[in-house]
Amino acid sequence: MDDSAARLRRIERDLHDGAQAQLVAIAMKLGLAREKLTAEEQGPPDVSRAAELVGSAQQAAVDALGQLRDLARGIHPPVLDSGLEAALASLAARSAVPVQLVTHIPERPSPTIETIAYFCAAELLANVAKHSGARQATPEAVHVPGLPRVRVTDDGTGGARLKGGTGLRGLAERARTVDGRLELSSPRGGPTVVTVELPSHA
Repeated sequence: MDDSAARLRRIERDLHDGAQAQLVAIAMKLGLAREKLTAEEQGPPDVSRAAELVGSAQQAAVDALGQLRDLARGIHPPVLDSGLEAALASLAARSAVPVQLVTHIPERPSPTIETIAYFCAAELLANVAKHSGARQATPEAVHVPGLPRVRVTDDGTGGARLKGGTGLRGLAERARTVDGRLELSSPRGGPTVVTVELPSHA
């Protein structure tokens, strides 16, 4: 937990001191350029100065994109370097609850989708261990054309809900950031089935 908190603080600091600062500078330069082109009371538009400001803003945007790419590489879990199937196998091997892993991913999704799928599977397995009282779980990751799908089924007590500030709600929000969706079936007494469907690319 301490490592995760420290990592989040580093990411926040990197964003604040790097890309965010660059984006603020871009907005200011574009605002000044707009003033140079529209301030009629000051005489003819200063096209030369406006072009200079736009060029500077463009370079700042390129720099900010580079910083964001570097940051994203730091967030991307190294375990995904060998693909989602290998990453999930590693996750299953560390699970606190016995699991039967099912994977079929003939077409590798984009790095963003792989990362979301991996973190969803990790959170769902953690939820099984912490809350379900399950004796076994079945994480499944398959890729039908255009649709990577992660599903975790457990034989626990059921009763899971998306309402409130739960981890499941956070996963649903994460999936929606790439136009994916999360579905939950968890009657009292179980079983609980959580399905996350994602696009192939984002």
